[in-house]
This record gives sequence, structure tokens and C-alpha cells, in this order.
Amino acid sequence: MLSENKDFLSPNSISNTCQEQKFLSKFLQETLAMTKRLFIQLWRRPSTLIAGIVQPFMWLILFGALFHNAPEGIFESNINYAKFLSPGIIVFTAFSGSLNAGLPIMFDREFGFLNRLLVAPLSSRYSIVASSTLYIVSLSLLQTGVIIIASSMLGAGIPNIYNLAAIILVVLLTVCGVTGMSLGLAFALPGHIELIAVIFVTNLPLLFASTALAPLSFMSRWLQVIASLNPLTYAIEFIRYIYVYGNLSMNDIVFKAPFIELTGIKILLLLLGFDMLVLLSIQPLLRRKFN
Repeated sequence: MLSENKDFLSPNSISNTCQEQKFLSKFLQETLAMTKRLFIQLWRRPSTLIAGIVQPFMWLILFGALFHNAPEGIFESNINYAKFLSPGIIVFTAFSGSLNAGLPIMFDREFGFLNRLLVAPLSSRYSIVASSTLYIVSLSLLQTGVIIIASSMLGAGIPNIYNLAAIILVVLLTVCGVTGMSLGLAFALPGHIELIAVIFVTNLPLLFASTALAPLSFMSRWLQVIASLNPLTYAIEFIRYIYVYGNLSMNDIVFKAPFIELTGIKILLLLLGFDMLVLLSIQPLLRRKFN
């Protein structure tokens, strides 16, 4: 026992612990500093925040009015369209904001600031990813709150505390993966024109190739297959189950597709796996140097 205690308190172990603490402290300091910079930019140009709040509100009103006279029972769960639409608006608002996360990095590249940042003695370049993720998460949670309140006025109701926590978890998992993907594109593509083109080309197809606006049963067979492979569909169906049934058990079947059935826990694991895959795939891009 004495020898084990001596090994535990050995100089090497103490040194490693101190180094880990210093690394974590520096990483947090870098992340918070870069996150603060993004919020300062937002404060100086708040149009992004205003548009991000107004757009989902308009979607709820316009799409709700579009399907106002739809026959009762047209949807599988016999619910009003506000309950059906709200989860899709929540996920796609978070998705759209996350997909734009690479634009500030791309502009930093073009103005030369990113090169200065990359040659600085950062503890880890993942602090760039972490700061952008914190920024987008903050905006997404604000937008989610606005959507939940607005949809409740249209008859969707407000989820309880447990269900709100589950919705926030799904939004966080969605934001982390898509933000990482957007930052990877910002490092890989040659300029902001190409990045904006990818955003425009990606946004609407993924919206219509999901269950955000209509259930699978409304779609052609080939589109059902694509929507069933779309990770955003899993996030939407998870939140929609909460809105429709009120209570969520992680072992309940949340999503049924022609070839797959997913429980709540499986959806969370798939979204987490998507996040890990994105973070691993952008790691080589973070080592790049730019002219």
C-alpha cells in the first residue's frame, strides 16, 4: 500500500496533473476570449440576431396559415399543424445558424486574421471550434425559446421541464455536429463565395429531404429513403414525439421508417456519433496553413 501511495504521489504524476490543469485553463481562456470576440461582432451588427429570431417566427405564422384549413386527421398522429411544424422549425433554425458558423472564420481567413491566430501559441486549435460552437449554441437556444413561445400561442403547448431539457440536448447535439462541419468547410474551401454557395445548395434540399414540413407518408418512396437517412430527421422526430405524446421514454420507438425503427436513446447515440465523426474529420484541416 505504501509503495502504491508513493507511486500515486510521484513527481511525474504531479507534473502531469499540473500540465493538464494548465492546458485546461489555457484552453478555456482562449475559448472564452474568441467567443467574446464573436459576441462583440454581433453587438456591433445585430442584424444576424434579429433575422435569426424573426425568420422562424415568420415560418410558423406563414406555414401555419398555409395549412390552416387542412382536414383534421391529415397527419398520422391527428394533431394540429403547429405541433407538427414546431419541431421542424426548431431543428432547422439551429441547423441554418450552425451552417453559417464557418462564415466568420472564412472572413478571418481572407483578411489574414486567421493566419495570425494559427501561428499564435494556442493550447489547441480546437478552441476555435469550441468558441464558434458556444456562440452558435447561445443563439440557437435563444431562437429555440422564441419558437417554443410562439408555437405555444398557435396551439402547440409548452413542454415540461424534463422535455425542455431533452429538446435542448437534441439542439446541442445538432449544433455541435453542423458547426464542426461548417468550420471544416471554412478551412477547406478557397473563399467565402464557395462557402455561401455550399450553404445555399445544402440548406433547402436538406429541409425538403426531411420530415420538417411533412410526414414520411406524404413523400415519394425515393424521398422517404433519403429522409430516413437524414440525421436532421432524427432530431426532428425526437422533438416531435415530445410535442405529440408529452412524455418521452428513451426506449420508446420515436421514428419509424420503411427499413429502420429508432428509439430515443438510439437517436441520441446517432447524433453523438455524427458529432464525433465530424470532429475527427476536421482534425487534419485544423493543422493547415494558409497563404
